[in-house]
Amino acid sequence: MAISPRLELRVGQSLVMTPQLLQAIKLLQYNNVELAAFIEQELERNPLLERVESDDEGDAPRRETTESGDLVQTADSGDVGNIAEAIDADRDDVFEPEGPGVTPQSEPGGGAMWDGVGRGGFADGDVNLEDFATAETSLAAHLESQIGFLTDDTDRLIALHLIGLLDEGGYLREPLADIADRLGVGEARIAALLGRLQELEPSGVFARDLAECLALQLAERDRLDPMMQALVANLELLARRDFAQLKKLCRCDDEDLAGMVAEIRSLDPRPGSAFGGGTSQTIAPDVIVREAADGGWRIDLVSEQLPRLLINRSYYAAVGNSAEGAKAKTFLNECMQDASWLMKSLDQRARTILKVATEIVRQQDAFFAYGVQHLKPLNLRQVAERIDMHESTVSRVTSNKYMATPRGIFELKYFFTTAIAATGNGEAHSAEAVRHRIREMIDAEAPDDVLSDDAIVARLRDSGIDLARRTVAKYRESLNIPSSVQRRREKTAVL
Repeated sequence: MAISPRLELRVGQSLVMTPQLLQAIKLLQYNNVELAAFIEQELERNPLLERVESDDEGDAPRRETTESGDLVQTADSGDVGNIAEAIDADRDDVFEPEGPGVTPQSEPGGGAMWDGVGRGGFADGDVNLEDFATAETSLAAHLESQIGFLTDDTDRLIALHLIGLLDEGGYLREPLADIADRLGVGEARIAALLGRLQELEPSGVFARDLAECLALQLAERDRLDPMMQALVANLELLARRDFAQLKKLCRCDDEDLAGMVAEIRSLDPRPGSAFGGGTSQTIAPDVIVREAADGGWRIDLVSEQLPRLLINRSYYAAVGNSAEGAKAKTFLNECMQDASWLMKSLDQRARTILKVATEIVRQQDAFFAYGVQHLKPLNLRQVAERIDMHESTVSRVTSNKYMATPRGIFELKYFFTTAIAATGNGEAHSAEAVRHRIREMIDAEAPDDVLSDDAIVARLRDSGIDLARRTVAKYRESLNIPSSVQRRREKTAVL
C-alpha cells in the first residue's frame, strides 16, 4: 500500500482550559486578603470596573447585586444587546446579567443556616473583625520612644544602631567587639550603653543569650539571689530535668527549687516577640459561624474587607458609540467580557465557599457544640459527595482559608482529620480528638502514677480507641509532651 499525504476531517471532543476557567480556579483558592489584592489590580487594569464607595446609591444608575455581594450596574438605555449593536459587537460576546434577584442570604455577609444542637459564644449582632486583628507597634518603635534620656548625640546614634541589630525575640546576637570596630568607638562605651538599654521595656530586651534575658527579668523583680543565679547559670540541667544536680548546685531543698523553677517558667524567653514585626501575618477569617436564633448555626461569608464592584455599562455604551476603529472596539469588548467573567467568578466563589463551609459545620456539629473531643473523622471526598462537587474543588476552597467560630479561629483544613479505628464495631474517632484525649490523660496524671505510652494505649482501648503504641508516642511528641521518664523525674523532684 502506497504511503501518501492526505487531508482528513475528524469530529471529536476534548477538554480545553479556557482563560476564564483558569481565572475562576485561581479566585477559588484565594483567601479574602489575596482576593482583595487581586481585585485592586483588576480595578486598575479594567476601565469598566468601578469601586462602590458607599451603600448610599441615591440617584445612581440602576444596579443589581451578585451572590458575592458585589454590585453590577446596568445601563439606563436599553439592554446589553442594544449596547453591543451600538458598537457593532456580536451580542454573544457580551454576558447577560445573572438572572433572577438574589435572596437576602446572599447579600454582603449573607450565609446559610444549619440547624444543629450547639450553643455559640458570639453576640447576636454583627461581628467586628477588629476583634480578630489589631495593629501592633513594632519593637524598634517601642524602644526608640524610650531613649529620650540619652542626651549625648553619639550615644543616641549608637542606641539606634543597636536597636536595629535586635532580632525578632529582642536579642542582640552580634558581638560587641564587632559593633565597636564597625562604629569606630570603644567597646567599653558600647558595653556601658548596653547596660542602660537593658533597663528598657520590655524587660529582658537587649540580652545576648537566654540566661542573660532571664537574669534581667529576675533582677527587675528583685529575685536574682545567689540560688537563682546558680539556677540560671545551669539552664542545661533544667532542660534535662536533672533536679537532683540542680539542688546540689543551688544548695536548696525541693520546695525552694520548685518555687524557683515556677518563677523561671513565668518569664518571657522572647520579650521582643510580643511586638509587631515585618514578617507577621494577620489572619482574616473568610467565614464566620455563630449561633442562630433557633439554636442551630448560622454560616456567614466575610465580605467587609473586599472591595465592592460595579460594571459601568453606561460608560461602556457611551465610549462604544464614540469608539473609532476595530482595535478600540475590540479592546472595549474584551474589557466588558473580563469584567463580566470576574463578577460571575466572584459570585460562583461565594456560592462554593458557602456550600463547603455549611457542609463542614453540618458534619462537625458536635465539635461546635461540645469541643474538640467530639471532632469527627472527615475527608475531602465526603464533603465533595454531599455537595456534588469535585474533590479538588473542595481542596481549593479549604486551602489557606479560615473560619471564625465561638471556639476560636480555625483553618478550614483543621476540620479534616484522619479516622482512628474503634474497638469492636464502634464509631471511628478523629486523630485530633484522640490527641486531645491523650493530653487530658497526661494533664490529669498524679506524680506517683505517671502514664507510660503503653498505659495510655490501654486506657484508650478501654475507651474504644484502637491505637498502636508508636502512634501514641508520635501524637505525644506532636503535643510537645516529654516521655513518661522525664515527666516522672520532674514531678517527683519538683512537686
